[in-house]
Amino acid sequence: MNEQELIQSIIGKLVEQGVIGTLVEQGVITGAPSAETVAAVSASPSASQGDAGEPVTLPPLNEVKVDKPKNMAALEAMRKTTPARIFMGRCGARQKTHSFLHFQADHAAAVDAVFMDVSDACLAENGLFGVQTLVKDKDEFLMKPELGKKLNEAAKKTIAEKCVKGAQVQIIVVDGLSSTAIEANIADTVPALIQGLKAEGISVGTPFFIKYGRVGVMDEVGALLDCDVVVELVGERPGLITAESMSAYMVYKAGKKTVEADRTIISNIHKGGTPPAEAGAHMATVVKQMLSHKASGVTLSEAMRG
Repeated sequence: MNEQELIQSIIGKLVEQGVIGTLVEQGVITGAPSAETVAAVSASPSASQGDAGEPVTLPPLNEVKVDKPKNMAALEAMRKTTPARIFMGRCGARQKTHSFLHFQADHAAAVDAVFMDVSDACLAENGLFGVQTLVKDKDEFLMKPELGKKLNEAAKKTIAEKCVKGAQVQIIVVDGLSSTAIEANIADTVPALIQGLKAEGISVGTPFFIKYGRVGVMDEVGALLDCDVVVELVGERPGLITAESMSAYMVYKAGKKTVEADRTIISNIHKGGTPPAEAGAHMATVVKQMLSHKASGVTLSEAMRG
């Protein structure tokens, strides 16, 4: 069995165990078992578990896999400083099976983050009602970004009925390009943010969720609810390091005249970056500064330096 056959054999086993089935179903992995095979295996009770009923995991990527290095201690020290895929070694001109399988699994997680929706259970657990933009489905969301910046008429009506106008801060949660990021982070971020704002005596409107949303949808929300600050928590475009990264965009007096320079951003909110609870508390501090200076984005930065 050559290396390629070995790789495909291992991928097939991982598919059977539910690790990278998504990629095969979408045709990202070629040469692996067919979608029909995946569907048949997925129906098995043990599709996502190993022989002992335990979840299947891949070996960690935090080891140096370079063959016969001259200074292993130096490579190990550098490896600990970054989650990037360095010192993975190679087999001829190819990457080793170990890193190849990790690449496929992490790519599958990124694809899922983009194409899956935030679950109703997640919204219910976090007390969020949901509305939608003008986008009709995921394909349109990806092909026509501008539609993700506008609320549909049903959404406007629901927001008007369920949210109080004129609050100092309105929090919105937007799926963006990673549903995984939203599900992984909002349970800790939103409560920490609300607690921090209320501790400062700042009024907070009713948080809600926007499906198929882009960053710019916050401008329409700001104009609709006439709030002082809109805080938008949105899923970032996933990568191979993590599919769980979320950003917070904050704008003072968001509306039709808002430009990108008006947005204050806190990015890389996830367990491997800025922890969600810490990010929520920091946002409350930033919002207080916005209200004090009546500004955000570049204008706020200049005011803070002055």
